[in-house]
Amino acid sequence: MLANKILKVLLLLLGGIFIILQGLAYEVEGAAVSALMLVLLTILYCGWTSEKSWHFFWFLVIFAVGHLLSYSGWFMPLLEVDQFDIHYYSANILFIIAYLFLIIKVLTSINVGKVFRELLIPVIILVVLDVFCVIIVTDATENSLTTYEYILEFVYNGVIMALLSVALIGYMYRNDNKSMLFLLGSICIVFSEIIQLAYYYILEDKNLGFIYSFFLVVAFVFFYLQSQLKYTGPQPTYLDMDEQLEA
Repeated sequence: MLANKILKVLLLLLGGIFIILQGLAYEVEGAAVSALMLVLLTILYCGWTSEKSWHFFWFLVIFAVGHLLSYSGWFMPLLEVDQFDIHYYSANILFIIAYLFLIIKVLTSINVGKVFRELLIPVIILVVLDVFCVIIVTDATENSLTTYEYILEFVYNGVIMALLSVALIGYMYRNDNKSMLFLLGSICIVFSEIIQLAYYYILEDKNLGFIYSFFLVVAFVFFYLQSQLKYTGPQPTYLDMDEQLEA
């Protein structure tokens, strides 16, 4: 238990250091701290979580590998194949795969058929909003990206918006603390990624470095907290009202 507490305190300290480094534009040092944080968080989750989710485990592992790859890119020669930056594309593809594991985690925990029967119109609205937001956000960086980078960013933004929508649907279905924390973490991830895009491609404002890194750290705090809870839902919600009336 002592090691558990020490590791949690260390992670919080590293989280604060990461926010400060990113806000001061120390990119290399920030990349090192973020990679270390994710490795330690993975160790914390594996070592002191009684009921592990393999989807969440692989999310942590793949995300950590992506950050380690990003950090190594600062010290290795630029690897290009037909003008493709191997580090850039590999890291971002790993992040996409990691977020897909979170999406699968939610989808496998809910009754998808029931959700579509009862929430068809809200789901359609969410899909339309996702597409609209992804196009607007990605188009803001169009002048700064090559065609292939634009496609990658479009897919990346599409996946994080899908994560937010699935998290919202999961909360509507479960209506419990675990799904609420997961939703809050997903909201923070979306904020972090959008602000990060603005920081790197649109505005040269160091304050954005503080903001996006803060949201990223908070997102992982929420994700870890939810990983320590069990589902207590679905609670009686309007999804079940018709069934209760029929009974």
